[in-house]
Amino acid sequence: MTASLSAPVAAESAPEAIDLNQFLALPDTQPASEFINGKIIQKPMPQIEHSALQMDLGAAINAALKTRKVARAFSELRCTFGDRAIVPDLVVLTWDRIPRDINNRLVSHPITEAPDWAIEILSPKQESLGIIDKLLHCAQHGTQMGWLIDPDQNGVLTINRDCQISVFRDANDHLPVPEFAAEFQLTLGQLFDWLAVD
Repeated sequence: MTASLSAPVAAESAPEAIDLNQFLALPDTQPASEFINGKIIQKPMPQIEHSALQMDLGAAINAALKTRKVARAFSELRCTFGDRAIVPDLVVLTWDRIPRDINNRLVSHPITEAPDWAIEILSPKQESLGIIDKLLHCAQHGTQMGWLIDPDQNGVLTINRDCQISVFRDANDHLPVPEFAAEFQLTLGQLFDWLAVD
């Protein structure tokens, strides 16, 4: 009878738990990493649909709101609140909440409250439940409106400040916006028309 010898299997060590402050002390990553429920989650690299929607939507929001000094859209801006550090694809801050110096120039200052409007664009490698959880977290901490844009499904899921979820799939649907952004009107069809190249 022969004994079979095999090499010992190395035990996999669980990653060491860190807290929010330790996460914030880490170097930034590209794409950005977020700290959610005690875990570090790196965002996927955006693809062309994601990039086009992010740039065009941000520009359209700013054209409607920034010129009137109502609000301003920022891309990939870290917001740290409620034991999480998130980086929505677009963050809209009302004018009085934009960090600035005495000369009204933007300053690098951590955003330590929920954004007024958080917009996420679903990437192929992302799972929607995680993003919905992130937008609900925003709403529970004061965000007036959250959008989850799904280019593959040609749809948008919205979450209002009362955590009510609505889904829009018809091209003629007018997408809800926060009260401060009433001047900004957009249909689902107009949103996805930005993906056309002709």
